[in-house]
Amino acid sequence: MEDHMEDDLQRALRMSMQYEPPEPKRSKARDDSAETPVEESPEVKNRRMQRELMAAAAEKRMMVASAAMASTVVSESAMETVSSSSSSMEVSSAKVDTTVPVVDEEKSSGEELSLEHAHQLFLMVFGDEVSKGILAQWSNQGIRFSPDEETSMGLVQHEGGPCGVLATIQAFVLKYLLFFPQELVKNVSKSPMVSVSKRLQETQYSETNIFGSLTEETKSRALVRSMGEILFLCGNNKSATIASLRILDNKIEGNDESSKDEFVARSLDGVSIESGDDLQKILKVRTFTSLASAMLKLEEIIPIFRSRMGALLFLLSALLSRGLEAVQADRDDPTQPLVTAPFGHASQEIVNLLLSGMAVANVFDGKMDLGGGMFVKGILTPVEVGFLTLLESLNYCKVGQFLKSPKWPIWVIGSESHYTVLFALDPRVQDENEFEGRETTIRRAFDAQDQSGGGGFISVEGFHQVLKDANVNLPVDKVNHLCSSGFIVWSEFWQVLLDLDKSLGGLKDSTGLMGKMVFDLYHFNGIAKSVLGGGETTPVQRPRLTKLRVSVPPRWTPEEFMANVSLPGSSSCSGGGDGSGSKDEVVEVSKPQQVQHAPLVDCVRTRWARAVCNWEGDPPSIV
Repeated sequence: MEDHMEDDLQRALRMSMQYEPPEPKRSKARDDSAETPVEESPEVKNRRMQRELMAAAAEKRMMVASAAMASTVVSESAMETVSSSSSSMEVSSAKVDTTVPVVDEEKSSGEELSLEHAHQLFLMVFGDEVSKGILAQWSNQGIRFSPDEETSMGLVQHEGGPCGVLATIQAFVLKYLLFFPQELVKNVSKSPMVSVSKRLQETQYSETNIFGSLTEETKSRALVRSMGEILFLCGNNKSATIASLRILDNKIEGNDESSKDEFVARSLDGVSIESGDDLQKILKVRTFTSLASAMLKLEEIIPIFRSRMGALLFLLSALLSRGLEAVQADRDDPTQPLVTAPFGHASQEIVNLLLSGMAVANVFDGKMDLGGGMFVKGILTPVEVGFLTLLESLNYCKVGQFLKSPKWPIWVIGSESHYTVLFALDPRVQDENEFEGRETTIRRAFDAQDQSGGGGFISVEGFHQVLKDANVNLPVDKVNHLCSSGFIVWSEFWQVLLDLDKSLGGLKDSTGLMGKMVFDLYHFNGIAKSVLGGGETTPVQRPRLTKLRVSVPPRWTPEEFMANVSLPGSSSCSGGGDGSGSKDEVVEVSKPQQVQHAPLVDCVRTRWARAVCNWEGDPPSIV
């Protein structure tokens, strides 16, 4: 085809340069007074214009052809230009994934880290006294989905250490699988995808295998989108840096994902990272200012992240996206490595970086003033997925509302030595219940009258306005008692409300239903452990997904709703055969549920106080 194109171009040039013989001269009367220019005949004029047009077209075609031969990739817009200028030229268009817009902004294949930056990065992550065992943990953990059908949505962990990275990515993957399924299909109109939670509501789908229908393509797209979102979050939503391997740059061979994984694994034989020099030798980094182009690159090199270097490469990408100086400025103590000794666990700074975009060490909201101009930083903005920790139940820390109440009901769970994931299928588990809504209404009315700057007390006049605004009908004796000191304190008013019946605008409910919540949570532990399943007779190594039935009783008068109580003033018939006197009748107000306990329950109770959890089989493990 190229030979025909060249022949056509050469022929057009020859035709355009042909010499046209002049018209024969004709005798005409001489006019000495003036010379009148000879006017071209229509035939001559048409031939001249045709030559000029052909020459211009030939020149344009030669320029386009030379540009096409110099470039290995031809955009569709260029193809349309060539096609419009010459209908005889046929150009085959490349197949482009239309689900993500193509952004032609980063044309370089990446660049190497300087030796100085490589050493700084290595020391920031591992320090200068890291053991070979910790390096082996972080160099042998890929970002791979479980082959087990029941836990097919989960990332498998085989090595200790990188669980903080894997659990955070897992939380974002669940966000897309549960709540944004339409973004994971190429053609939404032809392939509608119903969310997991909606599918369970509309069908009798087995809850023991809620993720069994997920395809590998769907999970891969969820992973790519999650990784891209996290990296751009680390880059202040302006840019993302992706760290890859120089030995595999644009050289991933294979016809399918399995063969690509095998090719990457063979390429990594003998490759190790034990120093900053090693990082400098094997890494290649590339920065993107478009999320679309970053996701295209991630999709292209996802076999590298599935390889044994995957978790480490993603951590390095997040740190480089944030910027090494910014990471150190985020931290309370930048002299300590991000991977903690002696077991090589991911620090809270790593988890917070991936959750919030900042490598802060604390989990409270905002900043804490230590005096003398010193501050320690916590989470500064709302987050997509949250964090709960066993350490809060032990009073070692306090998780703020940003992490405790994220946008989506998904939480990374931290223990002393491991990170797992807790999630719900229904976002409404975070909605205020009737009790909490009533409390919010009354407190808002009280605060509106509080002129003490948040001191928690109001005037008598303001108190009467609160009763009116909140529709609280207090008995006269209660009102007089609260107003006797000339001002009303919130804590005293709150105790009166707890004893005031719901029908009068209070918070006491004899039915025990007000404020009660019942919902399901799911816990995923990605570390592969020996479990029995189905008809298996020998244990197999796989992650575990546990369903928890959660019941949250009202927050007031716990004895009344957690156990059988004796109602005062009730009478009974005569006693037993001994003829003893009457006893108060024992009435079962609310039959207590079977109490099951595990450390995970303590984590759940930091979010839902006094929650009662039940499950089938072995207790869920957070270690």
